[in-house]
Amino acid sequence: MRASRLNARTVLLILAEAAVVFGALMGAVYLRFGSEGAGYELIERHGFLKAGLAGAFCLTAFYLFDLYDFVVMHDRRELVLRLVQALGLAWMALALMFYVFPQLMIGRGVALLALPLALALMVSWRVSIHWLLGHPDFGERILIVGSGNLAVEIAREVLERPDAGYRIVGFVGTDAKLLGKRLINPRVIALTSELAEVVKRENIDRIVVAMGERRGQLPTQELLQLSLAGTVSIEEGASFSERVTGRVSLNMLRPSWLIFSGRGRQARISGITRSVVHRLVALIGAILSLPIVLLTAVLIKLDSRGPVFYRQERVGKNGHPFTLLKFRSMRVDAEEAGPVWASKDDDRVTRLGRIIRKIRVDEIPQFWNILRGEMNFVGPRPERPHFVAQLADEIPYYEQRHLIPPGLTGWAQIKYSYGASIEDARQKLQYDLYYVKNQSLILDAIVLFETIKIILFGRGAH
Repeated sequence: MRASRLNARTVLLILAEAAVVFGALMGAVYLRFGSEGAGYELIERHGFLKAGLAGAFCLTAFYLFDLYDFVVMHDRRELVLRLVQALGLAWMALALMFYVFPQLMIGRGVALLALPLALALMVSWRVSIHWLLGHPDFGERILIVGSGNLAVEIAREVLERPDAGYRIVGFVGTDAKLLGKRLINPRVIALTSELAEVVKRENIDRIVVAMGERRGQLPTQELLQLSLAGTVSIEEGASFSERVTGRVSLNMLRPSWLIFSGRGRQARISGITRSVVHRLVALIGAILSLPIVLLTAVLIKLDSRGPVFYRQERVGKNGHPFTLLKFRSMRVDAEEAGPVWASKDDDRVTRLGRIIRKIRVDEIPQFWNILRGEMNFVGPRPERPHFVAQLADEIPYYEQRHLIPPGLTGWAQIKYSYGASIEDARQKLQYDLYYVKNQSLILDAIVLFETIKIILFGRGAH
């Protein structure tokens, strides 16, 4: 599944569920008023538009409860629970809207009938579609060329995402001793010299090449013939992994990726456009949040001694340092012994600091950094020079995250839980590099929406 998560499959699912919810509302109208009364409600009283508005509330609730994230929705019990929660939230929001704007109500009593009907239809639909997506006879049939660590890693990523729409048929390799061996779940089913025959026999849709740097063993002639014949899609392993996981695997990353993903003129123009948009968003955010800023400043002064704002040096674009601005959430003596990783339940955090960190209010002053051009709204989170030096020594390609401006939020922040170790930094770097390569206004919008969702549910803050 593409990282944008707005691929054709997701769009079709959204449209189908809009039709399901709309159908439930129409069914409730006919049950409540009969055919004649329903016609009056739907046409004379603009019932179709009202039902569309109610459907939009439901789809928004489904998004907030991650019901369009195929990766996490394997458990049917969890699926039903989230559907109940999402529809409950949508109906409470609709009840509030109908109370404030009664003219938007689709007839008296319709909502009470539509809720159980929508729940029954949605549960039936979702259970059916997830069974279909997970069925071994559906989805692209994948053949992995290679039998080493890279091939196994790619297979594991696909197997961990059974709803991603891919079915691994097996591996082909160069070592006859591995024939029939189960590397992870699929087996080595043939040698690379038999590639064309295997593709035809197994009805392969896509070949994923995962043979590392051992170029001499790559079945170049066989792959070239299949590519020219146009009977099967052929994809390099690192690109396939990136598309499925939404991150750049450091185990597969080669210098060529950095060379061929360089930013051209079009990318620079896109970067300027995004910077302007981000500053406009920051300006609007700064104006709207002014009452919160004033209230938070007063509460910080009342809660603990010390300044309202906390200034800290961070590493920005191209490694240039800048001063990050935040609301102070720790004691003034928090780092007398030197810089340390923040941690869960950190005892250096003040009483008010725990609250403003949880709801991300401490980040609001960074709107000023965005307006100054030191940051964007979306990008790799800026780190302190002390930790950057340490991480650059430990993690290859770490400095590449500084090719673009840092961000108040980022792709790594929404895809990976809060981290406070070198291994966590390594995992997050893979998502940061993905963003560096694929940055766009669409991806920025997705990150912002996901960030809002995380703030609403209070996940990931420390």
